[in-house]
Amino acid sequence: MSCELQPEDIEILAGAITEYFEVTTGDPAQIRSAWLLQQSEPVLREDYNGLIEIGGGYRGSICFSAPRRLLDFILLASGHGSYAEADYLDVVGEIANTLSGRARRYFGETLAISPPRAFKRDDPAVAPRTDGTPYAIPIVFRAQEANLVVHLSRA
Repeated sequence: MSCELQPEDIEILAGAITEYFEVTTGDPAQIRSAWLLQQSEPVLREDYNGLIEIGGGYRGSICFSAPRRLLDFILLASGHGSYAEADYLDVVGEIANTLSGRARRYFGETLAISPPRAFKRDDPAVAPRTDGTPYAIPIVFRAQEANLVVHLSRA
């Protein structure tokens, strides 16, 4: 089977993003309909990316990808006075860490999850290939769009 994730699996991960935005900024993000990417690896399309790699019962990765402008809203709402490169990377890393915790609770404690990696679009870090087809979940916050790319298959 090319894609073994169920709609409820995607909803759990998207819910973690919505909660993060609501807790951090006071406003929830809007989740749009998930769709399947047509290539074999997720495209990390935005300025900053937070990635976790998954092993154990599943294999693959989950990546939050956001434009700088969207991250500006998060930094402003959380009281940051700085908008340095490290601050943007910290935010996407924190979101990836939130996804890590949600994935572990939902998919099981035996799931092996890497520490979050935060990187810019032009950095060479790339998610590993899996047999599954990656889902892209668009996330809209204050007219800015980010993506959650879920690329998992059963091990």
